[in-house]
Amino acid sequence: MAGDAQATRQRLLDAAAAEFAAYGIAGARVDRIAAAAKSNKAQIYHYFGSKDALFDAVFEQFVTETLLEAPIDVEDLPEYAGRLFDRYEKSPNLQRIATWYRLERSGTKEPLTAIVESNRHKIAAIAAAQRAGELPDRFADVELLGLVLSISSMWASATPEFDAAVRKHSAARRRAVVTEAVAALLQAR
Repeated sequence: MAGDAQATRQRLLDAAAAEFAAYGIAGARVDRIAAAAKSNKAQIYHYFGSKDALFDAVFEQFVTETLLEAPIDVEDLPEYAGRLFDRYEKSPNLQRIATWYRLERSGTKEPLTAIVESNRHKIAAIAAAQRAGELPDRFADVELLGLVLSISSMWASATPEFDAAVRKHSAARRRAVVTEAVAALLQAR
């Protein structure tokens, strides 16, 4: 029975990810999520309590998976950016969910501890590598992290009009652009 409950919960999360990616929190409908998950609205409220809590669970799952699949490596920031690119390619809804999170949750709730701790760890690791002379200090630690994160997500955050042009290039080429851009950034001393 526990397996059935976990499977139902995961189907709801998967269906909710697609719904929230398409419509955001305000536009998402629990009846569509339940239908896509082959479940019912009562199960959504049973497992998550509310539509907002379901969104939070979807976002937290994306965050957790990304932190596991793409840990920072200050000794190879270009490859770290490449792993983030891979994550966005693997989960196209990730950037859309993150955008809805920024638009609809910014300043309205406590920040996620996992993100705060991850950012703190990444900034501290970059700062230590800068102090040791292993990374350039042209940009402050937080600035360098922000640039690496932005470069890694640049293709995933493209407008639909630009995305059509971008998709003419292979994923391997787009990944190479990301890693080469971060490598070039690190050469700027």
